[in-house]
This record gives sequence, structure tokens and C-alpha cells, in this order.
Amino acid sequence: MFIGEYNHNLDDKGRLAIPAKFRAALNNGAVVTKGLDNCLFLYSKLAWEKIAATMSALPVNKANDRALARHFLAGAMEVEFDTQGRINLPEYLRVFAGLSKKTIVAGLYDRLEIWDETAWNKYKSATEKKSASIAEALDGVSV
Repeated sequence: MFIGEYNHNLDDKGRLAIPAKFRAALNNGAVVTKGLDNCLFLYSKLAWEKIAATMSALPVNKANDRALARHFLAGAMEVEFDTQGRINLPEYLRVFAGLSKKTIVAGLYDRLEIWDETAWNKYKSATEKKSASIAEALDGVSV
């Protein structure tokens, strides 16, 4: 289970330290891919296999299904941890997410999201202001 928000720096080689408490859940492999809202999604290999199976089962005769599958599957890359607990984020993913030196690693239960710190703060501020109306609009969700 991934929860919490962590500040980390991306180095000049595109390496990002993943919080130590999450590494055990990722030690059997991890996959990073283009996410939504201009961030990256990082999944354990097991969780990724479920996502990939769902995406690959989408009908190819529907443009939105093809587009979503391409976004997640073609944008994905397996990553490995170095001895310091860092992963190397490919340049195309760093560009996609607009990552600069300061990043946020946010735990969202079954995945981690990797955000540029400025983008995260802007998104979070806007969303927090609307949290009551967002909750109101969701049927069947209880907190």
C-alpha cells in the first residue's frame, strides 16, 4: 500500500530516489508510465500486469480505447533500482511530466505518482478548494 507525499530531487542523469518505505513492495520489479494530469504513474510489476491486461483487452475498433491503451502501454518502461534506491526515468517521460529538479512522489494506494513540485502544488491547491463539491458529485463514495 502506497500512501503519503514525499519531496525528492531528480538528479542531472534523470535518477529519482523512491521513498525507502515503498521499495520492498517494488523489489520484484516496477513499471513507470505516462499518467493522467501530466504526472507519471509507477506501479509494482504485479499491479502493472493487471493494468496492462485490462488495457490490451480494450476493443481496437474504438478510438478512445486505442488512445488510452497507447497512452499507458506505449508510454511504459520497466525500471530497476540502483543500490541507492533510485530509478532512472527516461527522458521522454521526464519531458511528458515536465519534471524539473524538485519532484513529489505521492502514494495513491496501488500506485505512486511522480509530479513536478510546482505542478503538484498548483494541482493540489486547486483540487483542495473544490474537494467538497467533488465529493458531492461522486455517488456511492463514502469517506
